[in-house]
Amino acid sequence: MKPEIIIIGAAILDVLAYPTDEHVFQEGSYPCEDIELSYGGDALNEALVLSAFHKKVELMTILGKDQAGEFIVKKCRQQQILLNEKTMRDDLKTGINTVLIKKDGSRHFLTNANGSLRKLTLEDIPLPFVTSAKIVCFASIFVFPQIRDHELMVLFKTAKKQGMIVAADMTKCKHQETLDDLKLSLPYVDYLFCNDAEAQLVTRADSVEASAEQLYHAGAKNVIIKIGAKGCYVHNDTLHCWVSPKKEVVCVDTTGAGDSFVAGFFKALLEKQSLMDCLDFGNECGGKATTQIGATRWLENIQ
Repeated sequence: MKPEIIIIGAAILDVLAYPTDEHVFQEGSYPCEDIELSYGGDALNEALVLSAFHKKVELMTILGKDQAGEFIVKKCRQQQILLNEKTMRDDLKTGINTVLIKKDGSRHFLTNANGSLRKLTLEDIPLPFVTSAKIVCFASIFVFPQIRDHELMVLFKTAKKQGMIVAADMTKCKHQETLDDLKLSLPYVDYLFCNDAEAQLVTRADSVEASAEQLYHAGAKNVIIKIGAKGCYVHNDTLHCWVSPKKEVVCVDTTGAGDSFVAGFFKALLEKQSLMDCLDFGNECGGKATTQIGATRWLENIQ
């Protein structure tokens, strides 16, 4: 298989409990309506959504040679997601998160600090990229302590030299990072995705619009800020506008909604749709993801 898009980042398992609240830590046994095992990690979520839409995906990640890792690999094979031969490691333990979901869909995570979630390094990513790929996406900035600005620049610069579109998602900065900590890498990014909290934290701006403007001036060609039920905000050289969802949904769980937005955007982009159509489809996919428990359960309804 010749992939048309490469997704770089984490692949883990999520154990999701719904609904929960603060009483979970006050009682010896806490009853939930639903507890289930799900796939997780920004990169795996995006890859699963894209594969459900019959896009050819290569996932660059690392997993332990354990039961959880085998579970993820089996799913990738079923979905025809390409993995490289170095994906599974003897010295790693596959990451597993516990996700406590409140009735309003908000989440709190318990993560394994010794798992594979944050262990990816530049050496784990085969370069140059396979030439069939049109898009390379890094999911997500600030997840991996050993992949910082310089390492991101190496990845993005390689992709640009190969004529590819470069995209990156973002999570909340962990160590008070600012835009100065991304000055080498952001100028190579064609599409930068983040949510409003992530954008405002790294820019220190007091609004979505101001955050987007700062990220744009830091080098990102198209800044797309995800804002849940409000849709998204886009800032580039010609557009500075909000894009609202066309359909309302009943939110059950927001896990993976941002990843589904990004994957939906890429699906439309690979089909050469306009930027606004890409944003609309991203909003649609992100919204659908919130209607089910887990990041990718909504994909069961895709024909």
